[in-house]
Amino acid sequence: MTDTAAVPVVVDPASDAPRALPAFAGPTLAEVEAARAIVSTVAQVTPMETSRHLAEILGAPVFLKAETLQRTGSYKIRGAYHRMSKLTDAEKAIGVVAASAGNHAQGVAFAAGELGIRATIFMPVGVALPKLQATRHYGAEVVLIGDTFDESRRAAQKHAAERGAVFIPPYDHPDVIAGQGTLGLELLDQVPDLQTVVVPIGGGGLISGVATVLKQRAAAEGRQIRVIGVQAANAAAYPVSLAAGEPTAITMSPTIADGIAVSKPGALNFAIIRETVDEVVTVDENDIARAMLVLLERAKLVVEPAGAVGVAAILTGAVTATGPTVVILSGGNIDPLIMERVISHGLAASERYLKLRIPLPDRPGQLARTSAIVAGQNANVVEVLHTRHGSGLQISQVELELHIETRGPEHAEQVMRALRDAGYDPRRTL
Repeated sequence: MTDTAAVPVVVDPASDAPRALPAFAGPTLAEVEAARAIVSTVAQVTPMETSRHLAEILGAPVFLKAETLQRTGSYKIRGAYHRMSKLTDAEKAIGVVAASAGNHAQGVAFAAGELGIRATIFMPVGVALPKLQATRHYGAEVVLIGDTFDESRRAAQKHAAERGAVFIPPYDHPDVIAGQGTLGLELLDQVPDLQTVVVPIGGGGLISGVATVLKQRAAAEGRQIRVIGVQAANAAAYPVSLAAGEPTAITMSPTIADGIAVSKPGALNFAIIRETVDEVVTVDENDIARAMLVLLERAKLVVEPAGAVGVAAILTGAVTATGPTVVILSGGNIDPLIMERVISHGLAASERYLKLRIPLPDRPGQLARTSAIVAGQNANVVEVLHTRHGSGLQISQVELELHIETRGPEHAEQVMRALRDAGYDPRRTL
């Protein structure tokens, strides 16, 4: 996990930075309405939940658009189904090919099953088992190849070219963008007076579709709607690209938000985002883990890391707003093993899981004494490691490592203070 600070990047449509933009400026409202008629045959209108906890932090009403409860567990079904519904009978007969580490794979696989199309999905070798099983369950043939998404994508595109099959991109296609834009129409239906929308960004398919719809509707109604994008700091290609004035590839660092880990923006998506998105901010790994924990505890929603970045941006103050604000929770497909690790990390980031190392005199009773001090502060010891081999220890010392559940930063400091008052030297560890 890293500690990169969230840095706002303002998108300035009036900038005179060099442009190399495609002619496509985004779907019209009429095109997105037509897409909704198609997409609504398979996609659900997902719930719009309120969050008093986040509203108190933001100082404005907060609504959570739970695409986590969408069929296949994310919004991806919208764009995939809309794109594939446009194929000719000849194209459908040959089949489709896609590459994905998870959500797009499930969206394509499900859409293919509904439309009676054969689908071949290329996925990285290390893809999470639940995502692999779900993709196969929807009827797609899965080919595991490559260690990264880019390697899988190249293999998929080569396969499509050799077979004459249609490659279904995850974000960089007009039909995909229009399909994702149907989510923007739902936001307006469910929260008509919305003023700010916070959207996760990977390649840009979701936010380009949503922003196009919201900005057109706002212009027609003579009002303002702000659209803010959020990226994981370890995979933030849009701030760099917007500064450069064109889609720019970056070298990514590992991130738990693998669903939005894209090294270069889509060309069509970038063109739309540059003109319609008001701001792009980033959040670090600790922020994301903490947001997932907040959503689990406060909203009772299981959200994958990529889907939680908008909430992370509110928790860190990277997003500010004064009116009704909608945060899109873009997906809920997460490996339970990853969830377990993220929850532990989120507890630590929230200072509710305290790890201490305490040098102790090597004599009987010290473990019992320190445990009694912690218990006296109503904190719970969940794990203990006792060793004589810690670095920097004297021959007459041992080291005690305690893993302690606390109620938050103030309680954690209370435990530390009690140990110090008893003559110990507790040291926090990561």
